[in-house]
Amino acid sequence: MSSLSLPAVPVDGGLSHYFREVWTFPMLEREEEVMLAIRLRDKGDTDAAHKLVTSHLRLVAKIAMKYKGYGLPIADLVSEGNIGLMKAVKKFDPELGFRLSTYAMWWIKASITEYILKSWSMVKLGTVASQKKLFFSLRSLKGRLNILDSGELTPEQAGQLSKAVDVSPDEIIKMNRRLSIRDMSLNAPLSQDEEGGEFQDTLVDGGPSPETLVARAEEHSYHGEILKRALNTLPERERNILKERRLKDDPLTLEVLGKEYGISRERVRQLEARAFEKIQKVVKATIAEEAGASTFR
Repeated sequence: MSSLSLPAVPVDGGLSHYFREVWTFPMLEREEEVMLAIRLRDKGDTDAAHKLVTSHLRLVAKIAMKYKGYGLPIADLVSEGNIGLMKAVKKFDPELGFRLSTYAMWWIKASITEYILKSWSMVKLGTVASQKKLFFSLRSLKGRLNILDSGELTPEQAGQLSKAVDVSPDEIIKMNRRLSIRDMSLNAPLSQDEEGGEFQDTLVDGGPSPETLVARAEEHSYHGEILKRALNTLPERERNILKERRLKDDPLTLEVLGKEYGISRERVRQLEARAFEKIQKVVKATIAEEAGASTFR
């Protein structure tokens, strides 16, 4: 798959030409997409793989542009997204009934966000899921609340953001400072003294090695597929509530969901807890089952 001949993402500028080029590749009808995916799966047809990948390069470009606010070159984000797309094409099973774009979107986002988190590791983001979630949602949330995306937050603004995402004001302030740090030039001098060093000299990479990050990304992708299968075992209402409460960057409140389904806030909370418990059991059982099966291969 890595040997496919794709349009080169320019290192320095020229992205407009690249975007025009990828938009020339035709989008596939469902029937053709299925046919190509079967040819790739059953025969390893590289021509089929090329058509599947190139027809979705514009999807990568659209997704990558949504992450342009994190201080990283768009070209790098596009390149990482293309890697995620190729992984998706390699693993795509057309007989599951959904389109490649739906499946690939998750892989593309996962590849781009892993790259962003790895690039930001120098300012030590923190590893818990809530920190990563806050990292990717804080900018958009500030925009919705009309808080300028620059400078230190006031206690009132931190409190406002805290209520919106259920994270302490202190964590909000710390994350905002980390985001602000990225806007500084890494080569900015610490003082007028030429021997005073540069800003980048003060940044310590306390994160894991690249090898560990790759392993984590693969594991994250694997668990993501298991989670999708587990979600499909839930009744529709429980599945929707769990998605809205646990899997969205901006989760809906118990009150909003209660009004949507005509039930009380407490009932929504109970359904969410029950759905989460079911998911945990299914995921654990699936992992255990596949781990046991792998020992006999």
